[in-house]
Amino acid sequence: MSRATEITELARAVLPEIVALRREIHANPELGWFEIGTTRLAAATLETLGVVPNVRESGLGLTADVGSGSVAVGFRADLDALPISELNDLPFRSRNAGVMHACGHDAHTAIGVGVAAVLGRLGDIGGRARFIFQPAEEKIPGGATELRAERVHEGLRCIIGYHVDPTLPPGKVGLRIGGITGASDRFRVNLSGPGGHTSRPHQTVDLVYVAGRVITDLPETIRQSIDPREPLALVFGSVAGGSVENVIPTEVTIGGTARMFDHDLWRNMPKLIEKAVGELVQPLGARFELEYHRGSPPTVNDEHVIHTVRGAVNDVLGPDADVDTHQSLGSEDFAWYLEDIPGALLRLGSGIAGRTVDLHSATFDIDEAAIETGIIAGAASLLALLED
Repeated sequence: MSRATEITELARAVLPEIVALRREIHANPELGWFEIGTTRLAAATLETLGVVPNVRESGLGLTADVGSGSVAVGFRADLDALPISELNDLPFRSRNAGVMHACGHDAHTAIGVGVAAVLGRLGDIGGRARFIFQPAEEKIPGGATELRAERVHEGLRCIIGYHVDPTLPPGKVGLRIGGITGASDRFRVNLSGPGGHTSRPHQTVDLVYVAGRVITDLPETIRQSIDPREPLALVFGSVAGGSVENVIPTEVTIGGTARMFDHDLWRNMPKLIEKAVGELVQPLGARFELEYHRGSPPTVNDEHVIHTVRGAVNDVLGPDADVDTHQSLGSEDFAWYLEDIPGALLRLGSGIAGRTVDLHSATFDIDEAAIETGIIAGAASLLALLED
């Protein structure tokens, strides 16, 4: 029996339990830093399938090792859901009001358990595979920062992880060398002035006008200070200030996100924004304070890892299974592991035929055929990385 056939048969043998796990997690979603039940479900299923879980002391997240030896590779899955009320009419729809797996983490976790089970049943895999089931991917800072500080990825040669992709059909795996997701930082500009009457803006600081200037001019001001070839999305999402129409307020707060792919630009962005805001508001007499909260760095896929995964995916799924995939300015805290070791984020086709629905939508769902594909491709990729 070929290795590809053996992996496929083992994946199909565990598939009913893995689909059941995905549905149970989907029906009982938990927000970041509260994934106690999700951790228990994943741990219990691993034990049932013959893999020993190592639950973190907090009860949030776990690791599991399959195989042995000094050569080790990793697989990351995320556990948390989003604060969204599900609108799907499913027998396993969310039972937790206002919480939903709208980003596919239920599938990521279930697939990770399935891959671990398959590798565990293969016998000698030529090394060790570590499975990291991580809490709070959707939070800023994400759970990866805490697990990274615990060195859960120490000793790994490389690491891979999935994100379901509703724009690709099941059976396809999207691969890209280099930047695949961007950094996403959040910032808030707190503007202040003496306030006054709207009939006499010339005698005070028209703070709403100042806020409008910052909202309008800051993105282009930053754009003029960086390499024009670098993608950057600096977009405001909140404005707060004032309570009545005829009073110029003393405080206005505006907030937004800064998204980019370049590491150096990511590191310099707080200083660039602070300088640009100062140049915009000081001539108008306003004062400001900048609050800047770093999210995850850009996710940059390693070329060698992608080449190895591409070969493995083609071996087990066929020569047309891998497709080139797009860059996204959405962020992914998987990037923190890639600050220390090479790796790759893979896009797993999960689109439902005849439906167009985006991630983070109240009607998001996956074609569960993606689960089988994810287990087969994941197991083959880890084996190829161990052999490489």
